[in-house]
Amino acid sequence: MRVEIRTILAAGIAVAAGAVVAALVIARSEPAGGEKPQVAQKEVEVAGSGGNWPMFRGGQSLLGTAPGSLADSLVQLWKFKTDGAVESSPAIDNGLVFTGSSDANVYAIDLKDGSRVWSYRTGGAVEAAPCVIDDAVFVGSSDKFLYAIEAKTGSLRWKYKTGAKILGGANWTYAPDGKGVWIVVGSYDNKLHCVDSANGGVVWTYETENYINGSPAITEGKAVFGGCDAMIHVVSVRDGSKISEIDAGSFVAASAAFFEGRAYVGNYDGKFICADIGNGKVLWEYGDGESAYFSSPAVGEKVVVFGGRDNRVHCVSRGDGKAVWVFKTLGEVDSSPVICGDKVVVGSEDGRLYLIRLSDGKELWSYEIGRPITSSPAVAGGIVVVGSDDGYVYAFGPRR
Repeated sequence: MRVEIRTILAAGIAVAAGAVVAALVIARSEPAGGEKPQVAQKEVEVAGSGGNWPMFRGGQSLLGTAPGSLADSLVQLWKFKTDGAVESSPAIDNGLVFTGSSDANVYAIDLKDGSRVWSYRTGGAVEAAPCVIDDAVFVGSSDKFLYAIEAKTGSLRWKYKTGAKILGGANWTYAPDGKGVWIVVGSYDNKLHCVDSANGGVVWTYETENYINGSPAITEGKAVFGGCDAMIHVVSVRDGSKISEIDAGSFVAASAAFFEGRAYVGNYDGKFICADIGNGKVLWEYGDGESAYFSSPAVGEKVVVFGGRDNRVHCVSRGDGKAVWVFKTLGEVDSSPVICGDKVVVGSEDGRLYLIRLSDGKELWSYEIGRPITSSPAVAGGIVVVGSDDGYVYAFGPRR
């Protein structure tokens, strides 16, 4: 998922200058995505299962952590060919892999052998990550539409039109009465859209001052997301009303992770920030201000891991933002890392997928695809699935 820098700068965005080690990661399910008890139960079902990765970053809070563990060395299990670059980040649910491609298709792939189950053609490139819930796949396209597709058959339930392309993955929340599910997605029409999952009817919209490139994190009854207006927005999922805004210092292309009242996200001016949602203040900053952050973070118990356009993967303390380790690749790292057990898996534009030890940042394994990896990995049941600019979707796992 990439943001169009030239277009944004031409639109006149003011880029304001931005004034431990943990061997354990979060093994419990993420915080609930709403205020009712049944939301917490649902979160366990979709994000706490070792066999599923149903949306971008694995769950509603966008924490980028997976239960279980990964082998010290992985082998390629299969690869699936599309007819365009795969920048979409895969989702995994009930034995199927769902992903988009710049060939304008959404694909369902059998996780076991990489065979095609179905494909659905949209009107434009699909860079957004799919979100799977209630036996449906919700995914945006550059043709301006949000699609609801039957997960088992690939047939269309409905499509909802926004005012511009959709590059970020959708998220979900329960309706206030607990009886329905709402889908929340950002668009380049500057709006966050909330629609009813049953019929695609609009529930509310929230307007910002510029493009929304990333996915919204949802928990505690709030949607938290960055924008190309250089703000972190906090919105009530109940009615789309504004709760607060936090100055991010520069435009935000990545998705923010939201955990224990704090948002973690990087900006274009090379600052990665931790912001307190309650008081609306930035608690700490990390970075030299020279290279942008387009990678979304993985949040562990004591550390935060994210990629940068300085060709590095960074691991910092969650408490104060101090550097724990830095891992150097040979290309920009827009891919968003995943923490699984004592390891980190992430792609780079140098064409490699890396497996890094969480405790000290040492490389354990890498696989050379040869073309840039801007897609973010999905991790479920010890298997890693990721897309590449070479047009393939790859699955890696332990040697069988």
